[in-house]
Amino acid sequence: MITLQQDADGFIRMNRHFPHNSLISISFTAGAAEQFTGAQLNAVFDDALAEFRGQNRLEGAKGFSRAPAKTVQPTKNITFVKVRPGMAS
Repeated sequence: MITLQQDADGFIRMNRHFPHNSLISISFTAGAAEQFTGAQLNAVFDDALAEFRGQNRLEGAKGFSRAPAKTVQPTKNITFVKVRPGMAS
């Protein structure tokens, strides 16, 4: 089981997909804790990434390439995902 802690702004650190069948426990700042599957958190990550790319015009006509970047620090990805209690349902 993987355990993550929500920060004061409501985010967890997640910069990649988790295995679909893994269990992830998130401890929220309000004191509650919930268990997610990897597939559930991957869907939340994909939604946040799509929103980030849409807001920063990284898709479509600008010629965004889905090929892996050859940089040390990726600049077209997100590293934090906003979560709230009740998302596991």
